[in-house]
Amino acid sequence: MHCFDYSILLCIGVILLLSINCANAELETCSWIVPMRYRYDKISITDFGGVGDGVTLNTKAFRAAIYRIEHLRRRGGTLLYIPPGEYLTGPFNLTSHMTLYLARGAVIKATMDTEQWPLVAPLPSYGRGRERPGGRYMSFIHGDGLHDVIISGENGTIDGQGGVWWNMWRQRTLKFTRPNLIELMNSRGVIISNLIFKNSPFWNIHPVYCSNVVIRYVTILAPADSPNTDGIDPDSSSHVCIEDSFISTGDDLIAVKSGWDEYGIAYGLPSHGITIRRVTGSSPFAGIAVGSETSGGVEDVLAEHINLFNMGVGIHLKTNIGRGGVIRNITVSDVYIEDARKGIKISGDVGDHPDEYYNRNALQLLRML
Repeated sequence: MHCFDYSILLCIGVILLLSINCANAELETCSWIVPMRYRYDKISITDFGGVGDGVTLNTKAFRAAIYRIEHLRRRGGTLLYIPPGEYLTGPFNLTSHMTLYLARGAVIKATMDTEQWPLVAPLPSYGRGRERPGGRYMSFIHGDGLHDVIISGENGTIDGQGGVWWNMWRQRTLKFTRPNLIELMNSRGVIISNLIFKNSPFWNIHPVYCSNVVIRYVTILAPADSPNTDGIDPDSSSHVCIEDSFISTGDDLIAVKSGWDEYGIAYGLPSHGITIRRVTGSSPFAGIAVGSETSGGVEDVLAEHINLFNMGVGIHLKTNIGRGGVIRNITVSDVYIEDARKGIKISGDVGDHPDEYYNRNALQLLRML
């Protein structure tokens, strides 16, 4: 009788152990690379004259609030609270040790007046704007050289109102490259979470020359015919964690990049340590892409537990002559693809060139799996 009892206990113990292990597997995460920080110091955009009526232009309010955070230098940083309402604004820069927090029902909307968008220098690893020679329009939310930045909330919305930019692209009236919705450069310790991003003029979330970036629990939306509205593009960045998100756009859902032709080769900063996990989405282009701008190299990419539907291509590795660089250690597992033209594609003739000076002998070396 005692032996029977112990057998039951042993069985129960094994079942519990298996259950715990399964639970841990389901909760596997890379978000630990940037711990979430609580800010004790808080200010509201309304303290600086912000008006959430969808009409008033709040650019000065956003810039004044962030200037205050930058110069307060509170220990532990400061949270900028955006209450419910629609806050129309031009582009603005973030600062270090801050949280941009959108309450439920809060919407930050980009102005459709293109004259309100300043020009910034091209990325050194691209040599020029991605679409047009010269500079490029500043991203809607921008930051350079930052540390400890959080963009989060209660599923508030950041709306790029990109229609005016898409039409300029279609009509070929763009003077410079369209702005991204969010671009952080040369930054580390970044968290982007629990928000909705919609209607980006160009790429949605673009961490470039960054390290230790966590992007999770986000929804990214754009019409299927919106041009070049990539979801998330880690670019010459390392230790990037993308998890538990839904993306439906007009271009690649996630595209890992590292510079463009001779400029990317000269800059020489690869993307590496990229984890993509539990992402669901739909696009006429690729679900998970590497390239085509990969001249600095791409290494150590893990994509797993991906669900894709109504896709152009499930997994796409893209390159071209002149790119150079090395692509290696790309691991893809547990991908479900429904209604795609192609499941996996490797292409050697994708994308254009910044100018005529690219090296035609610079071919990409693929060491993938």
